[in-house]
Amino acid sequence: MMNMLPHTPNTDEQRWQAVLRRDSTLDGAFVYAVRSTGIYCRPSCPSRRPRPANVDFFPLPEAAAAAGYRPCRRCRPDTARDADPRVDVARRVCCAIADSDEAMPTLAELGHVVGMSPHHLQRLFKEVTGLSPKAYAEAVRIGRLKRGLKAGEGVADALYGAGYGSPSRLYEKAPARLGMTPASYARGGRGARIAFTVVDHPLPAAPGRLLVAATDVGLCMIALGDDDDVLEAELRADYPAAEIRRDDGALAECLAAVFAVTDGRLPHEALSLDVRATAFQAQVWQRLQEIPRGETRTYGEIAAAMGRPTAARAVGRACALNPVSLVVPCHRAVGGDGALHGYRWGLQRKQALLDQEKEDPAPASQVRRR
Repeated sequence: MMNMLPHTPNTDEQRWQAVLRRDSTLDGAFVYAVRSTGIYCRPSCPSRRPRPANVDFFPLPEAAAAAGYRPCRRCRPDTARDADPRVDVARRVCCAIADSDEAMPTLAELGHVVGMSPHHLQRLFKEVTGLSPKAYAEAVRIGRLKRGLKAGEGVADALYGAGYGSPSRLYEKAPARLGMTPASYARGGRGARIAFTVVDHPLPAAPGRLLVAATDVGLCMIALGDDDDVLEAELRADYPAAEIRRDDGALAECLAAVFAVTDGRLPHEALSLDVRATAFQAQVWQRLQEIPRGETRTYGEIAAAMGRPTAARAVGRACALNPVSLVVPCHRAVGGDGALHGYRWGLQRKQALLDQEKEDPAPASQVRRR
């Protein structure tokens, strides 16, 4: 098997250090993207350095573009090249997928483009990009859809322009990738209706409040905290253009299902989610749901299980961005030394959740309303 160049960074920390020193020798080895600006750059870009927590790394400019980022106009990362033959093959596959206006090319057709078997191509592409060709193609189509909607195209025009053969195919994918219907996304989220409730959370070691919010499609937020007003403000900050109302009665059945899932009495699949996620985040959240109650996995173990052994830091970021605690159990992800490293809703609650799950694998939850 062909190996990566000796100087190529193997971890996100090494990549971040290269960004800090603006290492031009690594231009083409990877790109970094900034969530707050939606732009991706070369390691040597002279632009102001972002906060590390806002940075995502991608092996190829095409992968960053598929995730919805735009190339920087100063450093032109979309023109970077890498001498590693595997990267060159992956780039050619990305171009073949991007140049396909309608149906995605088959693995056999892509293999013909680069001169290798479908099996070998599938393995190489995933090693380089972290995605299968099919997942990359879907990300490209979602990206086209978003650009069309933002440009003011009608839903039908954007749908067919993105390569979807029918509305049903789009709406099957839309909730997971857009977090709302395409029409609602086109209006910046306006028109989305969210109901929420706040109840006591039965954590003896770390008592507090639990907010559960849902759209007509599924759960969009499950948050832990100490104050109802603060939790509601966090919900409204995440969905500033949505119509949000408190409705304890309407959420009663949903709340009971949340506790049944977190207690282990129902499978995670019993709950519908309406959350926005990149392909990588969705993979991380799926792995979190596969961790048995009462057990933990390190960020590195989760990354390795995804076929991305050097992406432990990126896994940690995906955990931090999880909007539906408990149902996507990011509290079960720990550091390589087994210690607790960061939790959106506080380390005390993370420890309390783990302790409760270890002590009682299937407790009977009781929700107490104010």
